[in-house]
Amino acid sequence: MSGSTKTMGYMTVGALVTVTAYTVALGSSGWLWFGWVVLGLCTLGMLATQDV
Repeated sequence: MSGSTKTMGYMTVGALVTVTAYTVALGSSGWLWFGWVVLGLCTLGMLATQDV
């Protein structure tokens, strides 16, 4: 796994923690969850297309 893919993975996990904390503290926001799903799909795309 390349450095940029690891960084993207860490950012995705960090965003999940942040969005979950926001949801618990202030209530759900559909746009935040949508953004996290898009970020997760981008991360999966990076994993799928990287050279081995």
